[in-house]
Amino acid sequence: MDVTELGQLKVGVLGGTGPQGRGLALRWAGAGIPVVLGSRSAERAAAAAGELRAAAGVEHVTGLDNAGCAADADVVLVAVPWEGHGELLAGLRDELVGKIVIDCVNPLGFDKQGPYALAVEEGSAAQQAEQLLPDSRVTAAFHHVSAVLLGDLAVAEVDIDVLVLGDDREATDTVRALADAIPGMRGVYGGRLRNAHQVEALTANLIAVNRRYKTHAGVRVTGV
Repeated sequence: MDVTELGQLKVGVLGGTGPQGRGLALRWAGAGIPVVLGSRSAERAAAAAGELRAAAGVEHVTGLDNAGCAADADVVLVAVPWEGHGELLAGLRDELVGKIVIDCVNPLGFDKQGPYALAVEEGSAAQQAEQLLPDSRVTAAFHHVSAVLLGDLAVAEVDIDVLVLGDDREATDTVRALADAIPGMRGVYGGRLRNAHQVEALTANLIAVNRRYKTHAGVRVTGV
């Protein structure tokens, strides 16, 4: 799938007013992909959409409440805090039927020693999404992308590989194409959805790297 084909899809971003969702939305909008931001507040989503339209110099960014975003989009990114992940998705089951859902949520805790991965009953945030959305095509991706780099258009290329996990080949190919649409980024198939836990957990290690080296570390896969 090339950028022209991606431009025929509308990508919804649940949590589109937060730094991660907003940053990815900005980059996709800049690549010509229509985007709809979702938020608990439709007014807040609309205001954020206006800011992104101005920043990216495009018109194809809109804002709705989360239910409206999920219903309006063809592909939906979940970029909300872990604490509200399950409740949000349970309430959007009908709106997300048949759609590709990209879960990029990292269940992390923080204490005096730094970040650490939380135990998730279902195995991972992505597997929780899969259980809550049995009629959706759930994938996992974009866990390790710096929101700071995404949001800074002075950074022309975001130098990172995005591991894409899922059990639906066509869905993971679409998500990889969404990663490829962002300059410098590459989507790499990373296995079945059951392997999402270690990908989500690796974020804790990258945060530790960032704190030690004062950087915005990412992941590159060699030999591919």
